[in-house]
Parts: sequence; C-alpha cells; structure tokens
Amino acid sequence: MFRTPILAAAFAVLGLSAAQAEYQESSFWQSDVDAGSLPPVAERVPDAPKVVDLKLRNRELGQQGGTLRTMVTRSKDVRQMVVYGYGRLVGFNERYELVADILKSFENEDDKKFTLHLRPGHKWSDGHPFTSEDFRYFWENVANNELLSPSGPVDFLRVEGELPKVSFPDELTVIYEWSKPNPQFLQMLAEARPPFIYRPAHYLKPYHADFTDEEELRERLYEARVRSWAALHNRQDNMYKFDNPDLPTLQPWMMATKDGKSRFLFVRNPYYHRVDTNGVQLPYVDVIEMQVVAPGLVAAKANAGEVDLQARGLDFKDAAILKKGEASGGYKTKLWGNGTASQIAIYPNLNYNDDGWREVMRDVRFRRALSLAINRKTINKGLYFGLAKPGGMTVLPVSPFFKEKNRDAWAIRDLEMANALLDEMGLDKRDKDGFRLLPDGRPAWMVIETAGERQEVENALQIITDNWAEIGVKLIMRPLERDILRNRVYAGETMASTWFGWDNGLPQPYTSPSYLAPWDQAFQSWPKWGQYHQNHGAVGEPPDLPAAIELNDLAHQWTKAYSSVDRGLIWQKMVDIHADNVFAIGIVNGAPQPVVVSNSLRNVPEKAIWAWSPGAHFGVHRPDEFFFAE
Repeated sequence: MFRTPILAAAFAVLGLSAAQAEYQESSFWQSDVDAGSLPPVAERVPDAPKVVDLKLRNRELGQQGGTLRTMVTRSKDVRQMVVYGYGRLVGFNERYELVADILKSFENEDDKKFTLHLRPGHKWSDGHPFTSEDFRYFWENVANNELLSPSGPVDFLRVEGELPKVSFPDELTVIYEWSKPNPQFLQMLAEARPPFIYRPAHYLKPYHADFTDEEELRERLYEARVRSWAALHNRQDNMYKFDNPDLPTLQPWMMATKDGKSRFLFVRNPYYHRVDTNGVQLPYVDVIEMQVVAPGLVAAKANAGEVDLQARGLDFKDAAILKKGEASGGYKTKLWGNGTASQIAIYPNLNYNDDGWREVMRDVRFRRALSLAINRKTINKGLYFGLAKPGGMTVLPVSPFFKEKNRDAWAIRDLEMANALLDEMGLDKRDKDGFRLLPDGRPAWMVIETAGERQEVENALQIITDNWAEIGVKLIMRPLERDILRNRVYAGETMASTWFGWDNGLPQPYTSPSYLAPWDQAFQSWPKWGQYHQNHGAVGEPPDLPAAIELNDLAHQWTKAYSSVDRGLIWQKMVDIHADNVFAIGIVNGAPQPVVVSNSLRNVPEKAIWAWSPGAHFGVHRPDEFFFAE
C-alpha cells in the first residue's frame, strides 16, 4: 500500500486518519504491478483524486472484485458503458446538482466565461497524461477541421452563431468564453450522451494529416482499407460509441473485447480518478460482462438469475414474473420512478411527405381529437395496474414547471368533443365502414409505426385502435426495426410513430429547453424542422406553424436570458404551448421501472429515478460505487 501527501491532506479535511489515507492495490492489477508492466496505484491515480464520502450518502464502503453481468439487445449498445459509467467533466449528483467530476473544479462567470481546472496527475486509461492539450486538439484539430467536422463545432458551443474564444493558459486550465451567456454549457457536459470537448490527442494524432506524414498515413489507410485519413480518424475516434478497445478512456471501465458479437467484457480502468475514503480506487467491480440477447429474452434471463444488474429491456409488465423468480434467481426487483415525460407517446409527423395528410395533422383540432378519444384509464388499469398517471405529455410533478392543467389538457376522454372537432375541420363525411374521409376523399386510416421492442406499446395501441374507431379514424400499426423506423421518420416517410415522451421530464430553469423547440430531428413530430436548425438551413424545412415558430423564438430567448427567473418563465411558456398544441400525444407517465439487482450487489438505491436525462439511467447513481459483498 502507498500513501501520498496530497491524498493524506484530502483525507485530513474529511477527518480521517493517516492509516485511512493509504492506497490499496487492486488484486486485479497486482500481477501487472509485480511484473513491472503497470505502475503501483499511488502513481496511477491523480495527485488530487476525487475522494467520495460514501458514508455521508448512507452508502457502504465497499471492496474491489467480481464480475457484474448485464444485458443489452444490440451489439452497438456497448455505448451504454459510457452512459452508465458516467465519467463526465461535470456531472449531476444525487440531488441533480452540477458538480465537478473529471474536473478538479470549475468557475462560471455569468454563464459567459467558464474556467475548467484539470486534476494534476490525471491520466488516460493507457497511462498518458490528461492535459489541456487534449482539449486544444479537439478544438483546433477536430471541431474546427472541415474534413472531420463538416458542420463545424456542435450547436451548444454556438451562442447566436458566435463560437467561443477557447484558450489554454497552462496544461491544467482550459477557458471557454463568449460575449453573451451560454447557460447550457455545463449542463450539456453532464448529459447521458455528452459532447466530448476533449480527445486523447496522443492516440489520435498519428491518424491526423496535420501531425503525420503522407506516407505513414497512406500505409495506415491501406491497412484499414479506407479512402481518406478523415474516415480513418473518425473510425478510431469513437468516444461515445465505445467500440474501439484501443481508444484510451476516462470512464471507470474500459473495453477489453475486440471484434465482439454477442458478449463483451469491460475491465476496470487502472488510472480512474475516483477513490473512497479508505483509499480504495473505484470502481469496486473489476469486470462488467455485457451479453447481447434478443429483446424478448431480457425478462426471461433476468428471471432465471442470469444478470446482476438490469433495467434496460425490462418494462412494467415484466414486474410480476420478475417478483416470482426472486427466490430461485437470487435477486430482488426494485421499482424505480421513471423520468420520461410519457411512458408512451404518439408522434404525428407534421413533416410527412404526403401533402394531404400533412395538412390534416397540422390542424391542431385533429391532434386534440385523437388525444380526447383515448381511454387512458383503461390503458393505465390494464397495463400498469393503475400505478401510472394518465395524461398528456408534459413535465412531471417534481419539475417546477408542472401544472395539473397541462397534464389534463385534451387528455380527459370526451368522445363528443372529439367528434365535434373533426366535424368542425371538415372531416364530416364517412365511408361505408364509418371511417371519416379526408378532403381528397381518402379514408382516415392512420398508420403508426413502432420500433417493435415494447409489448406495452403494442398493447396500448390495440386499445387506442378501438378508441379511434369510435371517432371514425382507423389505426393501422406497423412494427419496424428501430433504426429503420428512425430513418423513415427523418425522411418524412412515416405518418406517425411511437416512442417515449421527452427524455427529461424533470427540467429545472438551468435545463436547456432545446428539446421543446423545433431544433432536433429526434423529436419525431418535426424531423425536418429539426434538420433545418441542426444543419443551419442546409437541409430540412424551416418551421412554418405559428406555435412552432413561437417555441423557436422562446428557445432563443432562453439562451440570452441573464437570470434563472427569466429562464423559468420562458420554460413555463414553452411547456404550456406544448400542452395546448398536442404536438405529441402522451398516454401515461410515471409507470414504475423494474430494476433487477443481485442479492450480493450493494449500494444500489432502493428508490431512485430511471431517466435518460438528467441522470444517464444508472449513471447518476454511480455504478462505480456498487460492489459485491462476500
């Protein structure tokens, strides 16, 4: 065991003894240390590590070791290790406050100037120093390189078109500065899918034309069988995809499987920056084993005790069978809250390529009528045993912007009003089967495409099929593979689709409202408006509905606002506009999320929120602090 003065000083601040300030070498890496191929732990952790006080948060001090088993349904979902690992420059703590994590500290001057301080002695997973050079390389050689980033730096780094002034005073300091506020800067760094504003420069420079001679690059291109150095660089630079085991990382676990198909292993990062108050380097768990299984098998395999931690791929409908398997499977089923704005949402595509249907769906009366016809109480009782909350898509009660009025807006079943709205908009003629006719004479057959991954969605749509038939609209369900569905939506080929509601149903004034504005093609009701914003008008269509234009203007106002009060008022307006315009039809929210946890796994919260944003699913609950008890 080893001791450093800085660590001892850090522990002294916490009132701990000198003995507790000793680092403990991991048995996982002991043989490498003994062989001299890896430095001892005292030389691997930063000079000023992140010391986590588990007792302060009512958690147990753990021990290193063990293999944690979990499952995903696609091999590309190895990226969940970046989500769950949640190594971020700044991240949300358990109270959803932004705190330094990878960074030693940061300073925020009026949301205009952000000074980032790195940890002295912090290293990448391959042992190379992590310094401001990694930020400089990203900014100058990646973000502002036309071949690597054709659209230039990502949107959150632009304030009304203005890019930041970025400087690097020394190897441990990075400064981002704008002339106007950029209130979303820190929050974006803490996201489930963070915009990495740094890169392992030492690893990527050999693939970059500015740092490697042409002959060397030509050899690498030949070996990799790609045509350009930019394509090769982008292939190697997969910080979020996490599919390149050679790419150094700062996450708690690093990939150890090359060319995997159905089983991937991730081993502890020997240079990870967090330690507990006993001087034990995190993560506690040595190895994560991620198995790829068919979507329909996740619950069955969890029930058979084949996982140690699982939530992804499990729905509330699985809770009953999971509870039954607890005794034989050696696990417990926890029910966490759900942070999405709606468990199921229907997205009419206002950018649908069919002009006739596009005009109908853009009429707010049509969307309101569809919502009014849905029997949410039946869906809640039949699919969620009455434990969810029926309502339209809006923020959840824990957000300061929640209004019961918005949850109920156009969401309390009223067939008389629904029929009246459709008659009023001129859809008063019907065919021989009782279905309404569009102005061009076609029957009102609405095709809703799904990702085909959640049985509860298809069960809900079966109920809604009968509900809509009562107002003369025929629902036709079409299951597709997720990526195919997404591409069809983006291309305007999908009439309507289903997905979860907003990922973040828990917004605060500091949360960027960009996902409420027509700024992202991922919002399935306006993909082409989102493309127009994301590509600065090069592709897509500009928003041309008054309510969408107002959302666009309000989101711009939020980025310019100087106070949290002003930002909060803007947020509330945007939430109210969505509730009244029913851009997406929410069904229920707050359905519990089953979380399967091995009986031997400790520090997993009994009650928590399962949310993509904010929180990165397991990430905000810090899986690097979970451990196996003997």
